Amino acid sequence: MNEKWNLIIDVAACENCHNCTLSVKDEHCGNDFAGYAAPQPEHGHEWIKIHRRVRGSAPIVDVAYLPTTCNHCDAAPCIERAGDSGAVFKRPDGIVIIDPEKAKGRRDLVDACPYGAIWWNESLALPQKWIFDAHLLDIGWKQPRCAQACPTGAISSLKTSDDDMRARAATEGLRVLRPELETQPRVYYRNLHRYTDWFIAGSVFGHLAGQIECIEGAQIALRHADGTRRTTRTDAFGEFKLDCLPAQPGEYHLSVDHPGFATARFDLAVNDSINVGAIDLDRQPPPRPTTPISGLSPPTEQP
Repeated sequence: MNEKWNLIIDVAACENCHNCTLSVKDEHCGNDFAGYAAPQPEHGHEWIKIHRRVRGSAPIVDVAYLPTTCNHCDAAPCIERAGDSGAVFKRPDGIVIIDPEKAKGRRDLVDACPYGAIWWNESLALPQKWIFDAHLLDIGWKQPRCAQACPTGAISSLKTSDDDMRARAATEGLRVLRPELETQPRVYYRNLHRYTDWFIAGSVFGHLAGQIECIEGAQIALRHADGTRRTTRTDAFGEFKLDCLPAQPGEYHLSVDHPGFATARFDLAVNDSINVGAIDLDRQPPPRPTTPISGLSPPTEQP
C-alpha cells in the first residue's frame, strides 16, 4: 500500500515563534537544490505564513495563530494549470513539486493556487513554494525542518496510507482549509475552530451572604434559532465559553440557571465571537426584559 506524506498543524499549540518560517528560510535562502527548488529570495516570500486572529473581547479574549503553506493537494489546481508541461507534478509520496527549470516564466501558476501558497521570484522569473523538504526526506530525514524546529510540537509530519489518514482525521477531529474547494489537501489542522469558528462567553456572579461572589457550576444553555442546543457550566471563576459555533450571523437564546437564583435569559444577535460580559444572578430579581446583546471581535487577518 502506497504511503504518502501529510502535515498536521495544531492551532492551539502554535505560539507564533516563527521557528518554522525561519527554518524554511535557513534551508532555502541561498541554496539551490536542483530538481527540487531554486533559492528562495531573502525578502518577500513566506513559504510558511502565520496568520493571527483575535476572538472575543476583554476580559475573555482568544488569540490563535494559523500557519499556512502549500497544501500538496491531491487535486492540485496548479498541476491542472501546468497541464502536460511537467512544470508542476505530484510525486508518488504525495509531495507536489514545481520544477525549477520547466516552470520558468510561468507566472500564471501563482494565480492557480486558491490558497495563495505560490510565490513569484522576480529575479529568477519562477513560481516557488514550500516543497515539504522533499530533498531532505529523500536522503533519510524523518520529518521536514519546520516540524523539527517547532518547540511546542504544533507541527508534525506523518507518512501513511490515504485510508489511515482519513481514519485519523475522522477520529482526531482533523480538518483542512477551505474543504469546499475540493482540492484534497494533505495539510491537516487540529483545533482549527480556534481560528475559523465563533464563541459566546461571559461570566456569572451573584450576592451571597452580603458578598458578591463568582457563581461556579451555573448551567448555561445556548439555543440557536434553528433549534440546535449547546450547554456548559461556569468554572470556579464564574466564567463560561461555548465554542465551535458556525461563523455566520445568527440569533441565539442564552439562559443561565443556578439553584437559589432566578433564571437569566437573553436574546443574542451574534455577528462574531462575543463576550456578553458579567451576568448578575440576584436572589430575588425583578422581572427582567429580554436584552439584545451583540459584539464584534477586533479585525482579523484571513488566510
